[in-house]
Amino acid sequence: MTKIAAVQMVSTPRVGDNLATVRRLVGEAAAEGASLVALPEYWPIMGMSDTDKVAHAEQPGHGPIQDCMAGLAREHGIWLIGGTLPLVSPQDGKVLNTTLVYDPQGQAVSRYDKIHLFGFNKGSESYDEARTIVPGETIGAFEAPFGRVGLSICYDLRFPELFRAMGECALIVVPAAFTHTTGRAHWEVLLRARAIENQCYVLAAAQGGLHDNGRRTFGHSMLIDPWGEVKAVLPEGEGVVCGALDPAFLAGVRESLPALKHRKM
Repeated sequence: MTKIAAVQMVSTPRVGDNLATVRRLVGEAAAEGASLVALPEYWPIMGMSDTDKVAHAEQPGHGPIQDCMAGLAREHGIWLIGGTLPLVSPQDGKVLNTTLVYDPQGQAVSRYDKIHLFGFNKGSESYDEARTIVPGETIGAFEAPFGRVGLSICYDLRFPELFRAMGECALIVVPAAFTHTTGRAHWEVLLRARAIENQCYVLAAAQGGLHDNGRRTFGHSMLIDPWGEVKAVLPEGEGVVCGALDPAFLAGVRESLPALKHRKM
């Protein structure tokens, strides 16, 4: 069995404060025995404005945010799935919202740029990620010691075809910053559906609380097993969710209900 963990944060507009928080929480996860740790979406900065993150965009392989993640992976000897950070994009005034994966030696081994960009407009709530983010184009996955790990980000959760395209995964990771409104309605049911239909573990690392910019995120970071059972959850606030990935249980679910083999398309 492999112990895995999700970090939940209430990120601020101050990158330095968020770096300090992530160092502390990843340390807690490693102390609990986690060999893979996932961070939430937008963990390095939740700005007062959507454009604030553009000023902190890093070139691939360089910058304080990437240095922090590489250092944490190396220091604790863990696989670190780095939530998302802003990377420089080809378009002025916009960034890529990117997940970087680091191995236990602190080497960047995989990358996924968020494909589906969130848009929501209801009453006083309005979001349009396309104003400041360039969408990715390539599916993300990598091989860990326990099996294939699929990479998705937040709004991707509503597009099951993306998850199918990852191939057969032992684990799918979902860094997110779901709003409280949409999270209360759809977060858990969508996460459980992705676990059930793909017969794999799902680890969701979320933002969870009231941010300095007035936005309220839903939290409820959780680990779900291939039968769709929620094994651990943290409703709101900073913290760590830990649980076990059991290859024998995963194999048993697929053997007793071989839905993946029954697919016709």
